[in-house]
Amino acid sequence: MNLIAYFKDIKDYFSPKIVGEVNDTYIKIVKIKGDKVPWHAHENEDELFYILEGSLLFEVEGKENFILNQGDFYIVKQGIKHRVSSKEECKIMLIEPKTTAHTGSVKSEITKSISDQQ
Repeated sequence: MNLIAYFKDIKDYFSPKIVGEVNDTYIKIVKIKGDKVPWHAHENEDELFYILEGSLLFEVEGKENFILNQGDFYIVKQGIKHRVSSKEECKIMLIEPKTTAHTGSVKSEITKSISDQQ
């Protein structure tokens, strides 16, 4: 499986797609460009972001903003408010429990259900 090849079928930004699963965990890919991701938290789940291509601005409540670049990863612990954005296109792999709601309890124009992500 080549993750970068999967991105050819993804037309929309902020729209994660499930590409695999391991036990109770989804492997997802998503393209980001812009700042539409709202501040949100996942009350019961940790979430791993792995940057496949590009750069991602990460904002985490209580921390200074930081940039993740290709090859970097960051784990957001459950209950921590966060949001991400990117000036240029950024390709990301997400690893998260199947129970993780896309934008936590926050509903926004980019919020996707699990069925939208398949």
